[in-house]
Amino acid sequence: MNSATAAQGSPFLSLLPMLVVLLFFYLFVIKPQKKRDKEIQAMRSELKPGDEIITIAGTLGKIVQVKDDIVVIEVGSQKNQIDILKSSVATISKKKDVKDAKVDTL
Repeated sequence: MNSATAAQGSPFLSLLPMLVVLLFFYLFVIKPQKKRDKEIQAMRSELKPGDEIITIAGTLGKIVQVKDDIVVIEVGSQKNQIDILKSSVATISKKKDVKDAKVDTL
């Protein structure tokens, strides 16, 4: 009888390390990535004219118009207008906040 119970418990014990690794990846890789994706989607859905943004390619610009999936931005000193996809917006720039903070500390 001991060999029969050992044979029944053995498959679970051999799967236990795999389950621990999967749990680790879920808690420390997959779940945080899903949270970041939701935050990025929320940021992109709240884009509005006047926001200063940085694109994935590193282009700095000011939003002029927001359409369904397209954002029109002004770039450069000549204020050229470029159409970009919302999905190419990396972050909303906090340049004004940084400049104000530096002025206040001086």
